[in-house]
Amino acid sequence: MVIQEGMSIQRKLEILSMAARYDVACTSSGVDRKGNNTGIGNSLACGICHTFSADGRCISLLKILFTNECIFDCKYCINRSSNDIVRASFTPREVCELTMEFYRRNYIEGLFLSSGIKISPNHTMEQIYETLRMLRDEYNFNGYIHCKIIPGTDPVLVEAIGWYADRLSCNLELPTAESLKKLAPHKNRKNILKPMRQIQLRRDRHNEYLGIDDAARNRLLTDSRINIDETDGPVAANIIVPFGRTLPAKKRFAPAGQSTQLIIGATEESDYQIMTVSEALYKNFGLKRVFYSAFVNVNQDESLPSTLDGPPLLREHRLYQADWLLRFYGFKTDELLDNNKPNFNLLLDPKCDWALRHLELFPVEVNKADYQTLLRVPGIGVNSARRIIAARKHAVLDFNDLKKMGIVLKRAIYFITCNGRMMYPIKIDEDFITRQLLASNERMPFGIDKDITYRQLSLFDDVNFQPDMHDQIKILSQA
Repeated sequence: MVIQEGMSIQRKLEILSMAARYDVACTSSGVDRKGNNTGIGNSLACGICHTFSADGRCISLLKILFTNECIFDCKYCINRSSNDIVRASFTPREVCELTMEFYRRNYIEGLFLSSGIKISPNHTMEQIYETLRMLRDEYNFNGYIHCKIIPGTDPVLVEAIGWYADRLSCNLELPTAESLKKLAPHKNRKNILKPMRQIQLRRDRHNEYLGIDDAARNRLLTDSRINIDETDGPVAANIIVPFGRTLPAKKRFAPAGQSTQLIIGATEESDYQIMTVSEALYKNFGLKRVFYSAFVNVNQDESLPSTLDGPPLLREHRLYQADWLLRFYGFKTDELLDNNKPNFNLLLDPKCDWALRHLELFPVEVNKADYQTLLRVPGIGVNSARRIIAARKHAVLDFNDLKKMGIVLKRAIYFITCNGRMMYPIKIDEDFITRQLLASNERMPFGIDKDITYRQLSLFDDVNFQPDMHDQIKILSQA
């Protein structure tokens, strides 16, 4: 370990922003909060951390660790205690100054604050609490804040931080207790799930008294007793207003909810096991998002798998697609995978793969199918399914109409009919449709143009590309 004395804030920023790069935070904020005349900033329910919002904007987040010093020795972590790396720590004032200066320059729209564990979880989270308190109360920062909760933190600190942050997250890290014991022996499932349960119950409790008068609200906050541990029997905790403060009338506890992260590929769990864990977290803990982080072997530890072929990014992508199906499309994990088929098909997205294994349910008549049935058709998303439901009240839809609505016909045409007819004669056979979907990067079948008409094949047919004169000369010269 290398600790430099008198380190500049610029140097700290370089070290602690780089140290935070493996903590996934690309998500929508999930909270709308307008600016006011007493502070600076606001929060919009759109993307953060170098991602794209629904209206096409690319907006960003200051993503840092409070410290990369750590008493834990998790084998997969670059900041583990046994690594000989340069260590640095911010002070609460430094984080506040950085956030405010970056915000004023329009570099960021919020703060993502995570941390290693310096001295103890409570010591570190006390420093983070003071940082958030200063940002909100002294600097009047009204922008978005996402804060990581360290497993093992005292419930009173978790409660206090929840009134200042927009989103909280406590990383599960690995899917099973056995994997956690193997690669992160200082952590255990109980200490991770305990704050997750507390956050869920506090948010549920808060919904009960929204809208009542201030006196009753603060009385409920002070008197409420929350069972935050259901694994070893009831353990009641008196959760009080943060350190005796009186809350403003419109104060909300973690309004953007909570999330967690799973490392993919560090241990041998199947996709089925991972998705089963995610489904349970959504159902039992009310999580907004489960993030999947492809394992990167930064420590070259012998207990870690080799990543000579790079991190399993395609597997991570398939898990995100399946996660979307669970949250918005009405699928269950057991429909997508089982013990006989424990991993996703890397060649096809989970929805197409499911449809190919259930061809007895297709084709679907788009002019008659209900909303949930339409959602299960490859190429039809949530918005396009709603458009279909709305449009067919006034007209009988055909394939031209579907194309205008944004349906991805290069996938959907194998699974739908319009007025009882398919777009063109198709053999309803798993092997045939699979080959068509995989051929030429899922391009539209030959003969189907933007106007759904047949025409003669041209040199640049498949990419709708018209070369300029320079490209034509180059192509002919190489022929």
